[in-house]
Amino acid sequence: MRAGILPSFKKVFGGTIFVLAGISHWIEQKIIHGMRNADGLSVSDIAGRAGLDADQARRGIQWLLDKGAIRAHTAPRRVLYLGEAGARAAAEGLPERRLLDMVRDGADADRIYHTMGREMGPAVGVCVRNGWMRMEGRQPILLEYPDAIPGESILERLGSGDAPHTLDISYFERRPGYVLERTEPPTYVLADPDSEYAADDSIDVEAGVAESYIARTHPLFDTIAEIREAFMSLGFDEVVGDMVQSSFWNFDALFTPQDHPAREMQDTFYMGDVRVEPAPGEVAERVAEAHRSGWGGDWDAERAAQPVLRTHTTCVTIRHLAEADPAEARAFSLGRVFRNEKPNYKHLVEFHQVEGVVVGDGVSLRDLMGMQRRFYSMMGMERVKFWPTYFPYTEPSLQSMVYNDTLGKWVELFGMGMFRPEVTKPLGISRPVLAWGGGIERMAMLKYGIDDIRTLYGNDMGWLRGMPLCP
Repeated sequence: MRAGILPSFKKVFGGTIFVLAGISHWIEQKIIHGMRNADGLSVSDIAGRAGLDADQARRGIQWLLDKGAIRAHTAPRRVLYLGEAGARAAAEGLPERRLLDMVRDGADADRIYHTMGREMGPAVGVCVRNGWMRMEGRQPILLEYPDAIPGESILERLGSGDAPHTLDISYFERRPGYVLERTEPPTYVLADPDSEYAADDSIDVEAGVAESYIARTHPLFDTIAEIREAFMSLGFDEVVGDMVQSSFWNFDALFTPQDHPAREMQDTFYMGDVRVEPAPGEVAERVAEAHRSGWGGDWDAERAAQPVLRTHTTCVTIRHLAEADPAEARAFSLGRVFRNEKPNYKHLVEFHQVEGVVVGDGVSLRDLMGMQRRFYSMMGMERVKFWPTYFPYTEPSLQSMVYNDTLGKWVELFGMGMFRPEVTKPLGISRPVLAWGGGIERMAMLKYGIDDIRTLYGNDMGWLRGMPLCP
């Protein structure tokens, strides 16, 4: 018997009914009655059997857990299963395996392309990256025929139902529709199935005081507000823009080639039946010439006009600079961005990003590193280092890392650099531009000690209420 729960006995129709004092609310009584003769019920199961809505059931379950009248039966668990593309690959073979088979059997390019269809591009990419094949024009050339492809064993285990929730599915991380996952909800049972429970009007003098939770903002919102305040205190102005942008501002203006993998449909959300303002004709022509000179080939104006859900917020600040060409500026943009990613512990389809620019004669990479150090310090991150890297629209480019004491290791945060002349000159920007950007959720994960980005969107009331206001 738990402390604070007073037993009593009543005679009902000649029999003894065990009573838990305090189980007197009608929601509790309905849940207790609905859980009889059941072995493990989820919240939705309990709500259906008790005739309650989901919120009432969740509230009543928590009350009964606190009183010891019910207990957890199974914890939430991750379940992996094959999506439509995965089921097809399990039956017919992975696209890369089918491609390798045809090349090994001597099929010509026309037959291969006709048979593979839209799967040809991804299959070629996988084979070339793994050194199994190379391309000579349109003809694939076999270099090595692998006995096993990592994804095949994953599909076999998932197809047979013999796949643990810890199975490594990183092979399909960037391949939507192959392996999906869902979370099975927790289940509950009566703490003492052999006892009967009835309402009791007695008062438990040892019962604890009901907990009361004050309203508060979400931890992710707190992080966003803190970042915004930090940049504004450093003299930056916030620039806002639409979440739907033309491909011109999202990609072309930033010197991203039109055949770059990031522009494919498996990485970007293209919008239909949406009108976006086209780029000015003379600006578009200068950008087109920069692409022809820098990347070769032709430049497709129709492709540049396609509307997309923005994949970053740099499109907002670069458009601001192109329209204003300020002599000096400190500006940042903060908001939601979208990537066609498979959601997992470190990736989401929709997340938040902050990025900014500094414009001025004589600004240098040293100024950028100093400004970043100052920003990280304001966010409570003192150990910072930088190393050279590559980004399509900045040169030179740097990656920043901060040391996280909780994890005991260095963690990548913002990418940064100076906009290339191929970005600034076609847009009429006449002065050097320092630029940087990064994901806000990653900063929130470091701040609150989270190892799964989905926690920020899980609406776990226990976690949300337990988060300190000033971690």
